[in-house]
Amino acid sequence: MLPNYHPGMKIPMLDLPLFPLQSLLFPGGLLPLRIFEVRYLDMIRRCHEAAQPFGVVCLSQGSEVRRSDPGAEPGGDGFAHEAFFPVGTLASIESLQRPQAGLMLIRCIGTQRFRVVRSSQRKFGLWVGDVELIDADIALPLPADLQFTREALQALVRKIEQSISENPTQTGATMPIAQPYQWDDCGWIANRWCEMLPLNPELKQRFMALESPLLRLELVADTLGQMGFALPS
Repeated sequence: MLPNYHPGMKIPMLDLPLFPLQSLLFPGGLLPLRIFEVRYLDMIRRCHEAAQPFGVVCLSQGSEVRRSDPGAEPGGDGFAHEAFFPVGTLASIESLQRPQAGLMLIRCIGTQRFRVVRSSQRKFGLWVGDVELIDADIALPLPADLQFTREALQALVRKIEQSISENPTQTGATMPIAQPYQWDDCGWIANRWCEMLPLNPELKQRFMALESPLLRLELVADTLGQMGFALPS
């Protein structure tokens, strides 16, 4: 049973519903999802009604949608094996729509990181886990040599905002970054870059698991340099 969750709480959470994805959710990040699998429809409904979060974890093996495994052992459940990384992020449901039977459209925001201590699979393949919550990043201002990471991200946000304003009727055109923007916070800027850069999920996972937001941003800065972004002279 989940305790009444509030951001920043540190007590363990038991039987947290887990949603394995092929992408990562960072604290402060936005996550839109289409829910149609039986194992998630009821889980999302219960989380929404109870105003409780669920956990997003990144798959290290398997796919987001359960697929049959032709080589499954006799007596097994007939589905391909799933495995995921141990560090994930709590997702708080901000909105939920039911456009038709058997389909939910939800919009979530990432809150607090956690580490899975133990996990198990239940009916219909739903994962649950006992997790330890990880302290939120300490707010750290940007050092002078990393100012370019903010400037480059601001330029990218302005470009996206302009594209949306010029195409207001474009279906599904929304900002991928939630306000309020925290332009002077190392962890926030590092997390937004990690979400938007086309990096290997395993590398993003390593970045997210780092305790130091400054180190995370330094590694992001190195990555931006390797991808051709202008570095300070």
